[in-house]
Amino acid sequence: MKHAPRKRFGQHFLTDASVLAAIVEAVRPLPDDRLVEIGPGLGALTAALLQRVPRLEAVEIDRDLVARLQRRWPAPRLTVHEADALAFDFAALAGGRALRLVGNLPYNISSPLLVRLLSFRTVVSDAHFMLQKEVVDRIVAPHGGTAYGRLSVMMQAHHAVQRLFDVPPGAFDPPPRVDSSVLRMTPLARPMVRDTAVLERLLAAAFQQRRKMLRGTLLPWLQARGVDGADPAFGLSPSARPEEVPVAAWARLADALADAA
Repeated sequence: MKHAPRKRFGQHFLTDASVLAAIVEAVRPLPDDRLVEIGPGLGALTAALLQRVPRLEAVEIDRDLVARLQRRWPAPRLTVHEADALAFDFAALAGGRALRLVGNLPYNISSPLLVRLLSFRTVVSDAHFMLQKEVVDRIVAPHGGTAYGRLSVMMQAHHAVQRLFDVPPGAFDPPPRVDSSVLRMTPLARPMVRDTAVLERLLAAAFQQRRKMLRGTLLPWLQARGVDGADPAFGLSPSARPEEVPVAAWARLADALADAA
């Protein structure tokens, strides 16, 4: 039976065989990999992955799709966890082995999901995600550009990030109104920052007024919390704006905030 895509779940099903093949080639799954697909949907990417691995774990929120997937590939070939990825405990799937994450992420939850997945980075070896192109633009953006912001810093402070290729709307059913991109994220052996939550609070304060100079926004905010942001050790120019501050400088500030708390 045909499944009607549900807007509340942000469902746009990838159907283009060449794109599916390109994703699998980018992932290069090995038979012993602990592979976890987020949002398998109708199972197009699932089928392509299962041609390369003997079993697969998946997290899917739509109960109708869960039942459909389980009928097509009974466990243990495919183990489907009916859950919201924003609340799912991915560490429970590791079993002492590193996870490899893959998926066509729902665009309406992609940014908060990526941030939440940071808490599981110690059990993840890499991730390959289809995302809205604009989101990938932000993730890979270098400092100094308009796309650079909170998400750029959060992801780059914890991962090596790489855009692999872009995907047009016609590769999906129904087609989204935007272009998409496939992103590879590989956790750094040692993240740039000690406390992710502190970095998140720092960036929220800084980018809330991203058009203003640091001297009138971030520096007083830091001073009130016991950190002298004008110290040359941080490398901040008082006349700079948040998008001009490199990731490493944000990490140094976050560590100083954590020490001052």
